Amino acid sequence: MELQDCIIIGGGPAGLNAAVVLGRCQRKILIFDTQQYRNLYSHGMHNYLTRDDILPSGFLNLCHAEVAKYGGKIINKKVVSGRKNEEGLFVVSDEDGTAYHAKKLLVATGLSDKVPDVPGFRQMYGKSVHHCPYCDGWEVRNKKLAVYAKDKEGWELALNLKAWSNDVIYLTDGGNKIKPSQKAYLEANAITINKEKLVRLEGENGQLKNIVFQKGKTIACEALFFVNGFTPQCNLAETFGCNMTRKGVVITNLAQQTNIPGLYVAGDAARDMHFVVVAAAEGAKAGVSINKELQKEISEQRLKEAGTNKSH
Repeated sequence: MELQDCIIIGGGPAGLNAAVVLGRCQRKILIFDTQQYRNLYSHGMHNYLTRDDILPSGFLNLCHAEVAKYGGKIINKKVVSGRKNEEGLFVVSDEDGTAYHAKKLLVATGLSDKVPDVPGFRQMYGKSVHHCPYCDGWEVRNKKLAVYAKDKEGWELALNLKAWSNDVIYLTDGGNKIKPSQKAYLEANAITINKEKLVRLEGENGQLKNIVFQKGKTIACEALFFVNGFTPQCNLAETFGCNMTRKGVVITNLAQQTNIPGLYVAGDAARDMHFVVVAAAEGAKAGVSINKELQKEISEQRLKEAGTNKSH
C-alpha cells in the first residue's frame, strides 16, 4: 500500500491549485479527475487576472504542467466510495475497484448546472445561454437579454442584468414564483415579465436568435441567463457525514475544513460564489491548511518519540 499525504478528488481549479501548494511542500499527492468540468462548454474564462478569455482547456493544460512539475499525479478515473479505516486513514476506491490510502482527503469536485429541459437550451449552453452574468455579461452587453426562472427566483438576476443591457425580459415558463414586491422591482426597472410556456429556443451555431412560446408567439433574443439550480458532481463529502446547507453545499470553516477531521472541501462544492479564481483561492487555502495539519502531526509524533526515548 502506497500511502499518500493527501488524495484530491476533483481536477478543477480548486483541486489543482491545492495540488500545486502541497507539491511545493514536498507532499505526496494523488488527484482524481473525471474531466467532467462545469465550464466545459464555456467560450472563455473571465474575472481571473492574466487569464481573461482563455479557453478552459488551455487553462487546464497550464495547470497540469504545474502540477506535474511538483510531482503531483493525476488519475482520470471516478472515485465511487470512501471511508476512514480503523487507523484513521482515508480509503477511497475508483470505478475499477482499486483502493487508495491517504492521511488527508480534499473533495474539490464542483457542481453541475441543471440545464432546463427545453429544446435549444443544451445546444446553446456556454455559447449564448449562461448562468453567470459576471462571467458572460460583458460579451453580450447592450443586446436583447432574457432571464429564465421557472421554479426558482430569478428577479435579482434580472435586475443585475440591467448593468449590461437596458433590454431585459423575465421568463417564468408557466411558473409563478414572483412575489408582488419582486414584481414591483421588475416593473420599476422596465423589465417585462412573460409567464407563457416556452416551446424552444431558436438559433444557429449556438447563437440564440428567437424564443418561441406555446401560443405561437416569438420574440427576438440574443442571450439568455437561467436560474435552475445545481447539483454536486460528487456526494462523497455527504456520505462521510459532513454538515451541509439547505442548498446542499458543504459547510467548511475559513481553512476549508469540514466537521470530519482530516476532510477538506474547496471550490464550488463549498461556497456560493462560483468563480474560477475563488475556487482556485479556496484550493490554495485548503493546501496550506492540510500541510500545516500534516506537519503538526509529524511534530507531535516526533515529540512523543523523543519523550519515550528519554524515559529509557
